Amino acid sequence: MTEYQSNSEVMFWQLIKGRRTVRRYADRPVPGEIVWRLLEAAHWAPSAHNRQPWQFVWLRSSENRQRLAMAMSKRWRSELLADGADPEDVSRREAISEARIVNAPVVILPCLVLDVMDDYSDERRRQAEWQMGVQSVALACQNLLLAAHHYDLVGCWMCAPIFVPDLVQQILDLPETWQPQALLTIGYPPDDRVRHKPRDPLSDHVLMR
Repeated sequence: MTEYQSNSEVMFWQLIKGRRTVRRYADRPVPGEIVWRLLEAAHWAPSAHNRQPWQFVWLRSSENRQRLAMAMSKRWRSELLADGADPEDVSRREAISEARIVNAPVVILPCLVLDVMDDYSDERRRQAEWQMGVQSVALACQNLLLAAHHYDLVGCWMCAPIFVPDLVQQILDLPETWQPQALLTIGYPPDDRVRHKPRDPLSDHVLMR
């Protein structure tokens, strides 16, 4: 193995293993050109039939972020209380969730767009096509998060929008065919101490036949 290949391999594994989920960020803006690079990385992800069934909503408006965060947390609060959760604990979790969205330097909403996917007459194949679309958007999100790590950024994948897609569409005035899949919050780490949680042994997650 050449020195170039050795260094390249080291850099590759540093990228893969170095990425971590971080929910709080330094009070430092992320340059717009870097955000575009992240979105470009997402756009180069593999996708089913190469249809690229994604749209990315870059939430630059603080007003829209505030409205979205409050609307989602309000719906979440009502559902948690209906489940019998402790009101004080619900209020605490609600405030944390809102702050994560409002205070993050960058917030991106990836959406699945089924218009470009194949349409079938039966439900079984329609469901499979939808799942392929979801997988495609997820691959794009992973590309984006890895690119963020490359640029010394950290991020968090929030799944809240998939519980209230109609609400997200309404607040952001999105087409009905755009299905919200996540919220990606991105920023610079608050300090140099990014916590690294261990992984299970790989052998625990591999089945050979």
